[in-house]
Amino acid sequence: MATSQHPIPRKLWEHPNPKSTAMWKFMQTCNRTHGLNMQTYRELYEWSVGPLRTDFWDELWKASPLIYSGSYTEVVDTTTPMDLIPRWFDGTYLNFAENVLFSASPDNSSVRTTLNKEDEKIALTEIREGNTEVRHLTFGEVRRRVGLLANAMKKRGVKKGDRVAVVASTSFDTFICFMAITSLGGLFSSSSTDMGTKGILERLLQIRPVYVFVDDFAVYNGKTTDLRTKIREIVVGMKDVSEFKGVVTQPRFPGKPAHIQDIPRAITLDGFLLSAHGKDELVFERVAFRDPFLVVYSSGTTGVPKCIVHSVGGILISAMKEGPLHREMKPDSTVLQYTTTGWIMYLVSIQSLTFGSRSVLYDGSPFIPSPKTFLSILEEQRITHFGTSPRFLHEIQKNSIIPRDLFNLASLQAVMTTGMVLTEAQFEWFYDHGFPKNVHLINMSGGTDLAASFTCENALEPVYAGGCQGPVLGTKVEVYDSLIESGPGKAVPHGEPGELVATASFPNQPVFFWGDETGERYRNAYYTRFPHVWTHGDFIEFHPVTGQVIFLGRSDGVLNPSGVRFGSSDIYSVIETHFPEIADSVCVGQRRPQDNDESVLLFLKMKDGEKFTESLVQKVKSKIAEEKTRRHVPRYIFQTWDIPSTVNLKKVELPVKQIVSGKIIKPSGTLANPESLQFYYQFAKIEEVVERIEKEKKSKMDSKL
Repeated sequence: MATSQHPIPRKLWEHPNPKSTAMWKFMQTCNRTHGLNMQTYRELYEWSVGPLRTDFWDELWKASPLIYSGSYTEVVDTTTPMDLIPRWFDGTYLNFAENVLFSASPDNSSVRTTLNKEDEKIALTEIREGNTEVRHLTFGEVRRRVGLLANAMKKRGVKKGDRVAVVASTSFDTFICFMAITSLGGLFSSSSTDMGTKGILERLLQIRPVYVFVDDFAVYNGKTTDLRTKIREIVVGMKDVSEFKGVVTQPRFPGKPAHIQDIPRAITLDGFLLSAHGKDELVFERVAFRDPFLVVYSSGTTGVPKCIVHSVGGILISAMKEGPLHREMKPDSTVLQYTTTGWIMYLVSIQSLTFGSRSVLYDGSPFIPSPKTFLSILEEQRITHFGTSPRFLHEIQKNSIIPRDLFNLASLQAVMTTGMVLTEAQFEWFYDHGFPKNVHLINMSGGTDLAASFTCENALEPVYAGGCQGPVLGTKVEVYDSLIESGPGKAVPHGEPGELVATASFPNQPVFFWGDETGERYRNAYYTRFPHVWTHGDFIEFHPVTGQVIFLGRSDGVLNPSGVRFGSSDIYSVIETHFPEIADSVCVGQRRPQDNDESVLLFLKMKDGEKFTESLVQKVKSKIAEEKTRRHVPRYIFQTWDIPSTVNLKKVELPVKQIVSGKIIKPSGTLANPESLQFYYQFAKIEEVVERIEKEKKSKMDSKL
């Protein structure tokens, strides 16, 4: 039953024919096979995470057109604690690139065919900033290029288990490199070109790759950057890595490779490919289900990043669950996921090819020359699934851009957002003004740690304003009492906020952290707070009526003044909805060793031309009190000129919280603007800052008199 604290949000969307969906059909197959009578998504979800959850995974495996050899006797040993990383589908062997580039034969899963991936079908479309250049690659062309590069790698000694890294854009070349190294049974790692050399080397020095493929130029925001200085710095930084054989430069401008004669241990991509002697035959190394194929990195903002290693089988079976079932991905789908190669969404953007879909790869700023130019791709390429961020939707809303009035969006079926909370106001703007009402608006959350979702969409339930539709199939998501600091956790009822945890193993758990021989870093990352339970670090609640998952902020950034716990997203939603003159904000808790209670600090970054005034401060406080409670009102509100964010434009609260609470931190290379942190150190002595501001106010008043 809805309460004043949990009113039922506005219903904005529902599928016109849920029984036509892949998820409904899958559920009916499970009903027939197992003598069940599931009719709703929640019934299917509960079965998928319940005592017979291995039956769900067995049915998903049978329904997934994966190319594999071998067989399994049990899906997983459910008695093995999840922190011991149980073995799933043990006895099966797969190759990631083989499953992306081919389809399984209907008669024999170990035999590959083209099927929905015919040679002449377009697999990839590459669009550069401003839509100035559009190129296409068919599946046949992709396979030939992958074969050529894989054979060149083999000639140069690259083998199963080796790491190959890229520092590159979302180009054809980057994708070909990904497929080539994984076809050999190696591991792929990617970083975006806008990362600083320090951040890149923090990654590379840990995984010790045999080759690093780097773009020779970068284009972003109308500016072309020569990357050869960065390439030299990478080569110098890798000098003590015995495995490292050199850098391969990828031409950012096709047919116009940069001159690299003065860069030691560097070779152009064309020069590297000569090793293949024109041989483009593809031979795939099938590896065990849990063998590694991908290294991704935590977005940690202090210290060196964690090198999270994902398994071939875990990612493939997870993709088969989220793509066809949750996302209704089909061979005729076309995906545009805006991302850099340094974000986990890059994997999402390319694994859509696994289902025979086409992926549109965009490189550059979506705001050059204007967001309208970027949005025109939705019409021109007949995009069915558009992946973006709440930040982008907020920007086009602020600029009064109405996509449904500007473009023919008849092909568009879904808009997927992630990276931060999508507010209720943004949900309502999307349907009331922004996009066609039939489009499925998706707010999903998961991340790098699982290379998948904890919460996402489904076609069997309505979309309500705010939050995520619900938990993902097969992953047992619960909410634990956040006041329990250690020891056995306790689930709280729907409607109460707490820690997001996963209480049963799932196949896409990372298999290990690179360089973490004892497993201590892995255990500390997820399992130290609650024994045998994955603690993700998000502060959430389930809506007691709709079942939505409401994200309230990072649990390490949960605000707790006088014991009242709430998330920073409560504050951000008010700012974003009512104060267009504010460009951005960051809200953190401050509790220094000498403090008896936590104070909430809100920092506002003003838009160009707008002024930070005492009147604005009072309006912000009043609106927060009106929309939330008086206990949500920050104790202090200050102006800031920069807010720390990752290179993927995800603002980060934890380093600010640590700094204002009196700690000295070492920023990691994942921060795009580490220099921004210096501003916040003064607030560790906040009394002095307040006193100084008051003196300045008094001085101004005296001068006026």
